[in-house]
Amino acid sequence: MTTTRQALIAMLMSISTLLSAQPFLPDAAGEQFIDSLLSLMTLEEKIGQMTLFTSDWDVTGPTLRTDYRDDVAKGKVGAIFNAHTAAYNRELQRMAVEQTRLGIPLLFGYDVIHGYRTIFPISLGEAASWDPAAVERAARVAAEESTAAGLHWTFAPMVDISRDPRWGRVMEGSGEDVYLGSRMAVARVRGFQGDDLSLPNTMLSCVKHYAAYGAAQAGRDYHTVDISDRVLRETYLPPFKAALDAGAASIMTSFNELNGIPATANAYLLRDILREEWGFKGFVVTDYTSINEMVMHGSAADDADAGLQALRAGVDMDMQGAVFYNYLGQQVKTGQADIRHINEAVRNVLRLKYALGLFEDPYRYGDENREKAVILSAAHRAEARDMARRSMVLLKNERNVLPLSTSLRRLAVIGPLADNQADLLGAWHADGKAAEVVTLLQGIKNKLGNTTDIRYVKGCEVTGNSQAGFEEAIAAARISDAVVVAVGEHEWMSGEAASRSDIRLPGVQLELVQALLRTGKPVVVVLMNGRPLAIPELAAQAPAILEAWFGGTEAGNAIADVLFGDYNPSGKLPITFPRSLGQVPLFYAAKPTGRPRDENNKYTSKYLDEANTPLYPFGYGLSYTTFAYGQAAIDKPSMKLNDSLQLTITVTNTGKRAGEETVQLYVRDKVGSVTRPLRELRDFQKIQLQAGESQQVTFVITAETLSFFRADMNYAPEAGEYILFVGSDSNASQSVTIRFE
Repeated sequence: MTTTRQALIAMLMSISTLLSAQPFLPDAAGEQFIDSLLSLMTLEEKIGQMTLFTSDWDVTGPTLRTDYRDDVAKGKVGAIFNAHTAAYNRELQRMAVEQTRLGIPLLFGYDVIHGYRTIFPISLGEAASWDPAAVERAARVAAEESTAAGLHWTFAPMVDISRDPRWGRVMEGSGEDVYLGSRMAVARVRGFQGDDLSLPNTMLSCVKHYAAYGAAQAGRDYHTVDISDRVLRETYLPPFKAALDAGAASIMTSFNELNGIPATANAYLLRDILREEWGFKGFVVTDYTSINEMVMHGSAADDADAGLQALRAGVDMDMQGAVFYNYLGQQVKTGQADIRHINEAVRNVLRLKYALGLFEDPYRYGDENREKAVILSAAHRAEARDMARRSMVLLKNERNVLPLSTSLRRLAVIGPLADNQADLLGAWHADGKAAEVVTLLQGIKNKLGNTTDIRYVKGCEVTGNSQAGFEEAIAAARISDAVVVAVGEHEWMSGEAASRSDIRLPGVQLELVQALLRTGKPVVVVLMNGRPLAIPELAAQAPAILEAWFGGTEAGNAIADVLFGDYNPSGKLPITFPRSLGQVPLFYAAKPTGRPRDENNKYTSKYLDEANTPLYPFGYGLSYTTFAYGQAAIDKPSMKLNDSLQLTITVTNTGKRAGEETVQLYVRDKVGSVTRPLRELRDFQKIQLQAGESQQVTFVITAETLSFFRADMNYAPEAGEYILFVGSDSNASQSVTIRFE
């Protein structure tokens, strides 16, 4: 068993690994340059480097300053966000470099979450691909376009684990699972930052929101978080650590409190864990006005007090709140603020500017020729189309309604989202333009040409109670060979400040689908949404359901590729779909109860009016082919700390077409010093098989696979039996038992 000393050595090795993986750390010459620059800076200039203001180009929060240009010219601001395009940013950079005393270049940031101009599926949709390599490519395209438009820094990836679909920002992350979320975080960091931050097509990533923002009570954005340190470390911190290990250069504080202290002034998070335990050397930026909001939290008397708390806790840069800008200079003069904290913060910021090569060439990122060449290029649109196809999850396909035939004589395309451009962009769509989006209707027309009579009827709105369009929609369905109906949410119904207390289909969309089903024609439901929806009626009544999320610029073409069989869907759910809101929060990695459900015993854990099980479980997704799993086998029954064993299973494509399957490995500790989840995802492999082909899949089981935070809070395995489950989703039934000694 691991001793305390061994755990300490492991922690130190982890810190060493992180330090070596921080590509933004300057060499000795770089550190000397930064020290020299610091020695020349006035207090006002230092505070400027700790200040981030928005331009008036875009609005991503409640407060706007309009005098930022004067601040730039006076050296009173070190970074600008919501400013983009090469020409616009070049002019601002010229002001900073040529009009200020020291000519320190600006850092330009923007919320490039799932694409800059070529918009990819929302992040939750990308995670549904279970394809980290594809997600990395998507982030690489976003970086190529962003940097051509003068940006250095993206406020992504968002790595918050969320198990409450009411929370609007669930669309911005990778879902409910720690392991999948960590893999996606690493992929995005690598995509944004590349292998060399000094190259002008790479950009700084910013991991957010640190920490536990996704655990907001009642799924209500900005609300209180109240979790134990165990839950924090087991569930919410691992994706942050994975992103930092991958080289993420900056990190953003969250709006919520943790243990009664707002994250923006939480020294336990920012100093004890981030700096001391993990050895992070990048910089910490607040979320939008989160220092100011500490006053409303009730943990600071006023903005000045809030700023002091944030500085002492380890914040390096104040986003938009102007708290450091307004108060920090005077606080240094009165002795309230320690100049050492300021120097530390400024050094962290300057390191990143140095890593980007901005001191060598402040204008290297704003290139109008490259901007014209790469933004919305054919190659980038092709990548977006491919990513959108990979993100889709086939939830139901009764009687093989899908794929549809391209030789249909008449097709009805119906629904409020069928010919909708703006909503397909999804929330946080950066510089995405609705006019450049391919709708579902247009995608189907592109696919079928003039060979099929396509009848489009809107039918109803996304919201509202009017059924005035039903009659026309039903008439179109009756004369058609098949019906495709697109329903879901508006893009503004998810994202920041977009929580919903009712996660059913809004408006009369369900009634529209039910009316179409009564025609007796084959009906395919295409869902476009930013969160899991409670759709038990659709699941029971519709023969085919395709979860398409908000698919971005090429969504329509990608959906058509899937509907007509040019692409075999392979997506898997990154988050559980509940039967009803009353089940929420509902997630697969739940703890066991002392009274598990028993239909014959009233006094067990269950609802009177609903099943315990989800509508669609985590990891679930169908294909146009079928896969059979052989018997799982292990090469030996037990292992020790520095040992490993192998689990193998044969997967066979038993259908008539090629397809991809994501083979998932889950672990359960049968008896632990603390209670453990019923199962936890620990690995997965995505394989492609031709019809009739078999492949042996091997998972290597190590001590890391079995480790958890034990009762003593050491991260290590314990002696005892572990069950390994393998299969196509979180309900995987194939299992073997091993022993750790």
